[in-house]
Amino acid sequence: LIGATGALAALLLLGARKGKFGPDGVPRAIPGHSMPLVGLGTIILFIGWFGFNPGSTLNAEDLRFGEVAVVTLLGGAGGVIGAFIASTLMQRTIDIGMVANGLIAGLVAITAPSGYIEAWPAPIIGVIAGLIVVAGVLAIEKRLDDPVGALSAHGLAGIWGTLSCGIFTSPRLAQYNAFGEEAGGLWYSGSFAQLGNQAIGIIATFAFVFALSFLTFFLIKVTIGLRVADEAEDAGLDIVEHGMYGYPEQFIPHPEIGAASHGPAVPSFSPAPASSTVSTAHSSEVTA
Repeated sequence: LIGATGALAALLLLGARKGKFGPDGVPRAIPGHSMPLVGLGTIILFIGWFGFNPGSTLNAEDLRFGEVAVVTLLGGAGGVIGAFIASTLMQRTIDIGMVANGLIAGLVAITAPSGYIEAWPAPIIGVIAGLIVVAGVLAIEKRLDDPVGALSAHGLAGIWGTLSCGIFTSPRLAQYNAFGEEAGGLWYSGSFAQLGNQAIGIIATFAFVFALSFLTFFLIKVTIGLRVADEAEDAGLDIVEHGMYGYPEQFIPHPEIGAASHGPAVPSFSPAPASSTVSTAHSSEVTA
């Protein structure tokens, strides 16, 4: 939730990427460069989460470490299932990016309650997070340019996960964590007290983090600048920062689709001098 709130402040000040929205305001897809890396990165995060949540018990030999690990696993798996269902129903396809975000959303949502719930609500929390992230991405992209779906995967799923503590917190684990059985969630106690506390926490966190983040990014924007020049954005940061493209197919013209489609959007942009043969050859192509 904190990360998504900071991201919201940043993207409001940064604005959309060039070409993201057409003249009619309809969003255009700007696909990522490597879906295999998306899958690999998501799995790395999944593995890392087992150090994050269970590790917070500070005792790998305690039974609680294993309980939290199981809850984390079930939450992440539920997120995949929820995103799979939502993507199939709403997009009429199995969107790998959405499913990956579903896993992240499930893990995000299960993080807050992982130390306070029994195992059975974990997949429920995960599935709902997976449904939320797909619907959230599709709704938010109509107005805001959120390239990785952070507002949905970390923001909306984080809100849901935080609220779920107020619903599913087990009296046994509330007492274990020194809050007393009266801190049990709505499901067990029938009381909205803990759910209300969670909502207050969400509002307070959002207000503080958004204000601080917005101020920080605003100061950066009015001093050293927050985004690259238009010419650099058109040419691509591979060209600007490294003097060459990152992929071989961008060097090789294809007559059937036109060489121009493999060149930078602004041919007159000159990259920084490059020492390698490949970079120099490509610099000539860019400035030609």
